[in-house]
Parts: sequence; structure tokens; C-alpha cells
Amino acid sequence: MVVFNHPVDVFRSEPSDLISTARSFNPVFFFVGSPTMAIWWPLFVLGIAYALCRFLLMLIPPSVPSIEVDASDVVEDASQNKENSFIYIPRRGKTVQTDKVQCYEPATMKYLGYFPALTPEEVREHVAQARKAQKIWAKSSFKQRRQFLRILLKYIIEHQDLICEISSRDTGKTMVDASLGEIMTTCEKITWLLDEGEKWLKPEYRSSGRSMLHKRAKVEFYPLGVIGAIVSWNYPFHNVFNPMLAAVFSGNAAVIKVSEHASWSGCFYYRIIQAALAAVGAPENLVHIITGFAETGQALVSSVDKIIFVGSPGVGKMIMQRASETLIPVTLELGGKDAFIVCEDVDLPSVVQVAVRAALQSSGQNCAGAERFYVHRDIYSEFVAQIVKVIKSISVGPPLSGRFDMGAICMQEHSEKLQNLVNDALDKGAEIAGRGSFGHLGEDAVDQFFPPTVLINVDHTMKIMQEEAFGPILPIMMFSTDEEVIELANDSKYGLGCAVFSGNQKRAIEIASQLHCGVAAINDFASTYMCQSLPFGGVKHSGFGRFAGVEGLRACCLIKSVVEDRFWPYIRTKIPKPIQYPVTEIGFEFQESLVETLYGLSVWDRLRALVNVLKIVSEYNPTSNLTKKTR
Repeated sequence: MVVFNHPVDVFRSEPSDLISTARSFNPVFFFVGSPTMAIWWPLFVLGIAYALCRFLLMLIPPSVPSIEVDASDVVEDASQNKENSFIYIPRRGKTVQTDKVQCYEPATMKYLGYFPALTPEEVREHVAQARKAQKIWAKSSFKQRRQFLRILLKYIIEHQDLICEISSRDTGKTMVDASLGEIMTTCEKITWLLDEGEKWLKPEYRSSGRSMLHKRAKVEFYPLGVIGAIVSWNYPFHNVFNPMLAAVFSGNAAVIKVSEHASWSGCFYYRIIQAALAAVGAPENLVHIITGFAETGQALVSSVDKIIFVGSPGVGKMIMQRASETLIPVTLELGGKDAFIVCEDVDLPSVVQVAVRAALQSSGQNCAGAERFYVHRDIYSEFVAQIVKVIKSISVGPPLSGRFDMGAICMQEHSEKLQNLVNDALDKGAEIAGRGSFGHLGEDAVDQFFPPTVLINVDHTMKIMQEEAFGPILPIMMFSTDEEVIELANDSKYGLGCAVFSGNQKRAIEIASQLHCGVAAINDFASTYMCQSLPFGGVKHSGFGRFAGVEGLRACCLIKSVVEDRFWPYIRTKIPKPIQYPVTEIGFEFQESLVETLYGLSVWDRLRALVNVLKIVSEYNPTSNLTKKTR
């Protein structure tokens, strides 16, 4: 081996010498032989070993037990073509409250069974049982709670077809719609809780400020107790799991009233929750599903420690009124009239497909669905033409009876309301640019379907641009400037979300930032909800409060502020003598100087005030001051 005594020698050497030196180079000798590097070499090796172990551990799947859920009574009649199925014909008009909740398939009107409408006394008993179980569950570890989530996740992934089919039968949505709105959203929430849930429920340390530098400030999160939820019918699986997951992971119990329009599916999904809780040794009665009508919901609001409501503004106001009697916290998600804005510089074919999905997901029965379309003048005609082409290719029918793109309308008589909105628009000058087509519909279920409809020449005098439609209607309005479309989008009593599309992302962000709503998607639709780290909720008639994300998880908690001594027991709080009782004549002078010491605008002001504080304390004579006060 050739040894170089000077860097220049490298350039003077023969190539054969360089090759010989390179071949004989020993990196271990280089690190260990150097006194400085000898210290770091073991640490380097340990770091590599640790990273390698972490990587290998990631390859080992977690041990997650499987659960068995009896589904024999819900799949045996799964064929919607079964000729001997009983057809259920509900009464028209306002639902009459009885002691039973009757269930049927909206797409076929075939009877599914009934569940009891619980009385207020029965509701209170359910809450009392949940409250007893919660006191035990509140002491559970995050490890146990994560295992509960993993068991649920495993079952969901392995039984996607069953879960989607149950949702499809009870609400009329297609299997694809169910997978997008029920399965993916729920799995995303579970995985976010597994990854980050514990972190956001641990004590969070905050700055203690200038006057409390000797203190340590933190926020602690404790379970509230029993979380109540009254959820809508449009996504029966996710709407049950969404509040339940947040409540149980944060140490609470949950009592959930499912909609009278989706009780059959909700009660089956409850079996999944029960089996997973039992598998981790959770106390019985930690989670309850209850069925009934308005009276049942009112009793729930009066009994729990917090209420989450997903539904209409009218019912939301009644929930608030009832909650005011016990002063419990309320989260309201009351739907919306989301704007879908398309600027002239977009990639039109891709945006058209997003627009159709935004309007027709779950037959348009989607809280965050697009209900108002604003398209720039320069591309308006082409956008409408491409939208109409897609809409005309869509077939509507019973989702489990054939290959249909869109399913049924869940609620009875809602199709009639949708047609009234269309008629109002037509009377005021709008035109139907295109409609989808029906497949083979059973004669008993004709009223449960509505064709996807494109309306043009619409304006804000029409009800279709003001009222929540909750159906497969695309009203498309033209705009000329960004300022105009911002004004139009904000001209609504709702404020849940928006979607803004532009080839210039900064432009889209600028438009979205000026819209008065709770969530905004840039060049996408509903992406905000799929990011489960984000809070979800709106303003105005769309409600208030948030579920999902850090804010939604912590909303299930008693948030407690705690201040403790940073250097206990060496530094403790003592009231300065000048302001001890009885307060002396120099008490206010002392406080005045202390305030300036802590909060003066310049360093010199604070130093001057500090000198005065020290002077007052050093010259303070309690005896003389007390004598003066007595005189």
C-alpha cells in the first residue's frame, strides 16, 4: 500500500499506486482507528441496527383475532328477485309514530322486518347501563382500545361485500356507492385513530406566559361519560361507526339512535361492534343502538353528557332546545348546499367525471354533495355538453337486481319533492339539458327512483339554488369573474363545503379562502372528509361544532387546564408581602410596577420597573404600614 504524505502526492502518483491504495482501504479501520470516530462508530452501528429492526418489525403483521358475526337472518333473503317476498306499502304523509319501526328495501319495497320504538323510560335505562360500563372502560389502556380498532378493521376488510349489501338493501344505494361512502371513510377513520389517536389525547403542554414562568401549564383530556348520537340514514354503516369510534377510543360509552329509515342495517352493524368489544374484554353495554322516532331521540338528548346530531336544520333546532335543559355540549351537522366552481383553465374531461360523482354519489343523498354548479362563461357550453353526455349514459334501477349506475331514493315521497324543485326551476326559465334513464323497476317501487337531471339557465330566484335538494340534480349556472362567483357561492343560508377547480392552484385557493364554509376541496371533491385528521362541519344553517380530526376526537372529552409548579418543592407560590391581607398603602404601587416589569413594551421599561419592584419589597415595613392604616 502506498502512503501519501501530502494531498499533492495524490496527483503526482502513478495510476497503479492509486488503484492499489483504493483496493486496500478498510472503512472499519478508518472509523475505529481515528480517536474521534471511535466514539461515533458504536452509535452508528446501533442506529443502523435499530432502523433495521424497526423495518423488520413492520413486516410482521399484528396479531389480530377474528370475530364471528351471525348474518344468517340478513343474507338469507338477499336476492331482490325472490318472488315470495312480502311487499311493504307504507302510509303516505307524515310518519305516524307507533310502537314499531317498520323496515323495507327502498329499491324494491320488500319488507325487512321491524324494531321496537323505545319509550323514554327504556332510553334512560340504556343510558344508565352505558354509564356503568363507561366507568370501567375509562380505565382501559390505549393498547386495548387500539386492539378493538384493529379487530373492527380486519372484519370490515374481510366482509366488505356483506356490509355494502346490507347498506344497499336498506338505503337503495349501489355497491360502489356503499364502498366509497361506508367502507373507505370508516377504514380511514380507524387507521387515523390507530396512528395518531393516542397522541392527541395525551396531556398537551402549553406556554406558561410571563407571570407564570415558574409554572408548568398543560391541557388534559378526560372522557365525558356517555356520548349520544342521533344519525341520519344516508350512510347507515359509517354514520354509526363515526361517532362510536371517537367516543370509545377516547374512553366514553356511546348510545346511538339510528334513523327510522335505516334501523334494519344499523341493528346488524351493532352486532359487529358487540363482537369486537367482547373480543378485547370490554365491559358489556358500553355501546348501545336504539331505535324509535322523535320521542326516543328527545329522551336520549335529555339523558347523555354530549349529543352529536346529523340531520336537518329543523330537527337540529329542536335538539338544541332540548339540550339547553341540561346544558350539554352539542355538535350539529345539518347538511348543505355546496358550491362546485369550475374556472375556464381546467382539464375539462377529468373535472366532468368528478362533477358527476359529486352530484350522484349515493343518488345525490350526500351531506357534502355538490348541489350548485358554477361554470365560467368561456367553457360553459362545452362543460354542459360533456356533462349531459355522461348523464344520458347513466342507468337507474334496483342496485342488487342488475348492473345499474345509480340506485333508489331512500325516503318515501322524496322523489316528489325533487320533481317539485325541478318544476319550480322550469316555471322560472330553466331548461332540462339531459336526463338519465331507468332500468327495469318493480311497479311497487317506481316512486322510489328519480333520474339524474341536468338543469341549465338557472339563477338564484329558483328554489333549486337555495334549498337543499338531497338528490341527483345538477343545476349549472354561468359566471364571468372570480368576484362574481364568490358572491354567488356565498349567497346561501348553508355553509358546509365547496369544491373549486382551476388550472392555477393559487387562484383556486384564493377563491376558496373567500367562501364562508367549513370545508374546502381544491381541484377535488370530498377530499377533506377522506383526510380524517381534519375536522368536519359547517357554519350558518349547516350547523356548528366539528366531528372527525383532532377537534372531533377532543370534542368527546372533558378538557381540563392544569397548572403545576415547575420546580417543586424548591420554588413555591407565595403572595408578595405588599399585597397580602390586610393590603397596605403601597399595594397598588407594587402591582403597577409589577405589571410594567412583566409586560412593558421595551427592555429598558421592564428593567426600570423591576428596580422599582425590588426597591418596594426591600423597603417594605409591615409594622409601620399597619400603624399608618390604623390611624
